[in-house]
Amino acid sequence: MGYGGYSPNGDASMKLLMTQSLLLVLTLLLIGRVLISFYNAFRNPLNKVPGPWHTRFTNLGLELSVITGRRMFYIDSMHQIYGPVVRVSPTEIAVSDPSAFQAIHKIGSGFNKTKWYQELVTFDRPTLFTMTDPRDHAARRKLLARGFSKSYLRGTWESLVRSKVELTISKMKKEGTGGAVVDILKWWTLLATDVSSHLMFGQSFRMIEKGKADMYIQTLQATLQGAGIGAELPLIRHIGSWIPTNACKQFFRSTPFLLEYGTRAIQGSKTRGDSTNIFAKMIDEGDKGSALDEKDVVLEATALIVAGSDTTAISLTYLVWAVLSRSELRDALEQELSTLEDDYEEQQLEVLPLLNAIIDETLRLYGAAPGGLPREVPAKGADMAGYFIPGGTTVTTQAYTIHRNDRLFPDAARFDPYRWLADTTKQNSDEAAAKGAYHPFGAGSRVCLGIHLARMELRLGTAEFFRQCKEANLAPSTTQASMEMENFFLIAPRSHHCNIVFR
Repeated sequence: MGYGGYSPNGDASMKLLMTQSLLLVLTLLLIGRVLISFYNAFRNPLNKVPGPWHTRFTNLGLELSVITGRRMFYIDSMHQIYGPVVRVSPTEIAVSDPSAFQAIHKIGSGFNKTKWYQELVTFDRPTLFTMTDPRDHAARRKLLARGFSKSYLRGTWESLVRSKVELTISKMKKEGTGGAVVDILKWWTLLATDVSSHLMFGQSFRMIEKGKADMYIQTLQATLQGAGIGAELPLIRHIGSWIPTNACKQFFRSTPFLLEYGTRAIQGSKTRGDSTNIFAKMIDEGDKGSALDEKDVVLEATALIVAGSDTTAISLTYLVWAVLSRSELRDALEQELSTLEDDYEEQQLEVLPLLNAIIDETLRLYGAAPGGLPREVPAKGADMAGYFIPGGTTVTTQAYTIHRNDRLFPDAARFDPYRWLADTTKQNSDEAAAKGAYHPFGAGSRVCLGIHLARMELRLGTAEFFRQCKEANLAPSTTQASMEMENFFLIAPRSHHCNIVFR
């Protein structure tokens, strides 16, 4: 025993007791938090919505599907099990009911975009794509709408788009000399990005001539994949942004590079004093106090290149694959196209029934962005397919599931362009509902601004390919398995190739 009854081990015992007490308090706090979470989970009004039991407590299943590129398949599988309204996380409901879809996306519905879109595109200012306030969105869209109107695109840009399409196909055929394999996904991507860069920045990337993607588009593609993951899993984006590898840099830290390139391009357009891009008039008006300044133009132009490059390329790729896989359909399309004169205009393509039916069917089954369109339920809540969904809940619709609804599109899994032709669609009693549910370019006031440009590229690309490439066939390496879709925000063939040969 120490002097005066003092124990030399007293301090150590006291520290041990304090440590044990602290651990006990922390453990009790943790248990309390878990119990509160369980309590809230069990009393949540969303519990009435069907879904896997674990979605009451965690969105882990959803996160795993995002990381593995399977999100839209995961959601679709839950619809097949639980019905048109299904709970996919503690705060998110997936909806595939056609009536509920129209209620969510109709103009003035009050179902506004969620902050997910701002997580997807991490600019320091809002763009048309990320704006959540309908009034701000309407004002911005009005500023941009004229440059993307069908009449303006045809009058100003049709000849340029067609020349790039023709150059792309000539390059395909040259690469395929002697039976060499040609990756049409690569060539369609070069086409779409060269068209987008010329229209948005006033200067082409000239990737068609080079026959390969430059650093800008390589970064753009990696950014898109990283954005899809980062929007759903911000923690992974945060961690990934600190990992010092080129892959992580492209995935999660590339926005400054993209915007710097865009700034140089826009400033170059101003210096030249030309009007060779869609934003030229806005740039000029920006110096006079327009609602858009130069940075806004750079952000919008960059966002539109993101929206217009891989999307059009993927759709063209799946279209060619689908037609080349069906010899009778290919023969019928080539016969229809043979009626065109060499100097035809895109307006003449718009009235070709089979060509446009093939495009519509491709967009139905293989639209490039068929995944979730998250919206926030208005404060008063909403009834959907027999369930009351409280205000503030995220409700998500996805074209992948709605476009495969057999009631709307009989034998929906089958690629059948003839369903879009008048003599057969009349047989569908739900024709009006099918038309209202078809949304490869989005829905309501949020329909893609570049829809007319995309359709112009799809028409010209399809027409020229099947007019000039009658000797093209799928390569043995292009199979049903190689063309299976993966889903990182956009879809893409799992093999990331679609090979053809010229025989």
